[in-house]
Amino acid sequence: MIAVQSRLRVGQDIEYFDPQTNRAHAGKVLELRRKQAVVLDLATGKRWLIAYVAINLDGADVAIREKPGQGLGRNEVAIGDLVGFVDCNHQQRCGRVKRLNDKTVTLDCDHQQWRVAYSLLHRVVDSSAADADVLDLEVLPAPMPDRTPCE
Repeated sequence: MIAVQSRLRVGQDIEYFDPQTNRAHAGKVLELRRKQAVVLDLATGKRWLIAYVAINLDGADVAIREKPGQGLGRNEVAIGDLVGFVDCNHQQRCGRVKRLNDKTVTLDCDHQQWRVAYSLLHRVVDSSAADADVLDLEVLPAPMPDRTPCE
């Protein structure tokens, strides 16, 4: 609170978070008080007492986003499916499902068995593309149709 207060000046343009509207607003500092600042909302022209902790001086991203559901559910995985995960060393791994347990899946990854929680799994779209040989394709010109001269 003291760090924010020390960086504010009367007349300074700021951005502050309003919990009632759940978004950031632009404003101008009118007065500095002990625990709050009097701020003029630039959109509505109203004056508000704003707590110093609600003032965004550094322009940080304060948008609230819901985290999308992660992982796969038990009903989305079958034995033999190819799935991937990120291991404890932050390495991408992929393997085939060998067994479905209540909370985990047993995978065969490079001849090693891994027990991985469903929430850590993701689908592997095409792993054979990395293993397949690269084909060199050559585009041939289309044959010219037979023409008869116009007379």
